[in-house]
Amino acid sequence: MADKWNLVADIGGTNARFSALLDNGSLESDYEFHHSVEEYPRFADLIDGLLAEIAAATGWSNAPTNVCFAVACPADSEEITFTNSHWQFTKTQLQQLLGCETLSVINDFEAVAHGITELDDTDLVKVGGADAVQTKPIGILGAGTGLGVAGLVQHADGYHVIDTEGGHADYAPIDDIQSAVVNCLRERYGRVSLERLLSGKGILNIYTALCSIEAVEAEFSRPADVVAAALAGTDSRALQTLDMFCEGMGSAAGNLALTLGAKGGVYIAGGVIPRFQEFFINSGFRSKFEDKGRFVSYLQPIPVFIVVRGNLGLLGAAKKLQQI
Repeated sequence: MADKWNLVADIGGTNARFSALLDNGSLESDYEFHHSVEEYPRFADLIDGLLAEIAAATGWSNAPTNVCFAVACPADSEEITFTNSHWQFTKTQLQQLLGCETLSVINDFEAVAHGITELDDTDLVKVGGADAVQTKPIGILGAGTGLGVAGLVQHADGYHVIDTEGGHADYAPIDDIQSAVVNCLRERYGRVSLERLLSGKGILNIYTALCSIEAVEAEFSRPADVVAAALAGTDSRALQTLDMFCEGMGSAAGNLALTLGAKGGVYIAGGVIPRFQEFFINSGFRSKFEDKGRFVSYLQPIPVFIVVRGNLGLLGAAKKLQQI
């Protein structure tokens, strides 16, 4: 039995990932536990079995001392309600379930931002631009089940994370076909946010909207199938969908760089884009990132990095735990 151990989590709309840490704060890859959100009707159902699962794997039968959970929703209230899943809990209930001494609940992209500070060159793939300016802000966005957005401001004593809900800002179409897709989605959702197009679910939204516009029956019902058909070159609307997704990410990333003055670089995280990394790199992403009229020259030097490290949220939650 460990005298003291800590627990971190990265919980999105589709997957929940946990890592049990020795009190020195290091992530132990052998002690990661992954679960699907849809497996559990209630969040408490998962937590009930998690401690037993950890004890069986580690021999640590005592409760964790300190806990940091990164969640895909606003995290600054007592009640936590996930944006893209059925789960909810209160912080008081969770602390009682875990039996921990301290509990911190943060937004998942706050955790991603903390994790960015721990990466090295092997964790990144550069997509254009020059060198990052070390003293300037960093922009972070990433597509998963939803769209996460954060910022990171560096200063003499370290850095400060700006956690946001920027994925729910309005999607601004920049050409006729994007406008047609947004109008189609507006009939379904009323308001159309960035997340409605620039996420795993967003890929399917774009595809079904294109099919509706062209008055043809949709062949695919899962984002993964749309991506597979696009990469195989077997479906023209699937290919158009993935092109529009990549260009939309470019526009959104460029807007974020302008908003934050992110000369420290823009980081693309999340689980969606690494699945078609080469397509993304060769797409219109970079041209749309820079295509900002009079500010092309401002954006051209800003580097963009795809994060290819898989447990970034857990890494960031562990880093946050060290700061508490």
